[in-house]
Amino acid sequence: MQKFNWVELMRLGLMHLRLTPDQFWALTPAELVVMSGADAKAAAVLTRSGLDALMAQYPDENLRSKDG
Repeated sequence: MQKFNWVELMRLGLMHLRLTPDQFWALTPAELVVMSGADAKAAAVLTRSGLDALMAQYPDENLRSKDG
């Protein structure tokens, strides 16, 4: 399990996002990730062209049953 770096999270929420302490502590971890922009970095890992390249390299086999 990954530990939270509370100092950095609090710095992000209170200083950079300018949340009040009540607003900060009311956030879920998922909301904080979205507000931090960290999810955008993860979403950019696989682009459409990257997916197309993977699909060309590893095409799906015929999924129909060999019996019928």
